[in-house]
Amino acid sequence: MTATASGAFGRDAFQLVLLRRMADFCPDLADQARGRLGASLADQREANKRWQAMVRSPRSRGALARYRSVLGPAERTEPRTIGDLSCEAHLWPLSLWPSLRFEVLAAPDGAVWNEWLVRAPGLPGPVLAGPADLRPWEATVDEVARAFAPVRPMEGTAPTRWRLAFTGAGGADGAYVAEFTYGLLQRVERTAPPHP
Repeated sequence: MTATASGAFGRDAFQLVLLRRMADFCPDLADQARGRLGASLADQREANKRWQAMVRSPRSRGALARYRSVLGPAERTEPRTIGDLSCEAHLWPLSLWPSLRFEVLAAPDGAVWNEWLVRAPGLPGPVLAGPADLRPWEATVDEVARAFAPVRPMEGTAPTRWRLAFTGAGGADGAYVAEFTYGLLQRVERTAPPHP
């Protein structure tokens, strides 16, 4: 297993780090995914410990270089413009989520602005006609934001988490908050009842 102390820290170990945070919301899905990697809970703890050590190391090479060292060369790199800012999007495939890519948005100086899971270019996302279509691990932040626009971004409960507030069918279905970890939907909670 790549998460052991003697092995190289690679994609499988990195996926264990993502799963550790997702297990806070969806422990059953995270356990099944960990099993597909052939990893134990001890492997997952070790992977997280090693990742945190890399992130906090005073000799750290910077976030983008760290991702490259762990995930290898990006499958795809493309320029992006967000408002007035120019950056590069680096995308890597991960075996647990074959229809998604781990995307890192980096400034020209290599500083990382955002890192999360997005739909792989050219692949269709889920059909999201209403809140009932929102299932854990099936939609990304961007897909939910488009399907239920306008949405209101809310502060997440941790650095790797995002939340979106929205109403279903113009309020007729009530108000909701969708929670994401690393950009992937974890749960949806109704916060207000439907309009009569």
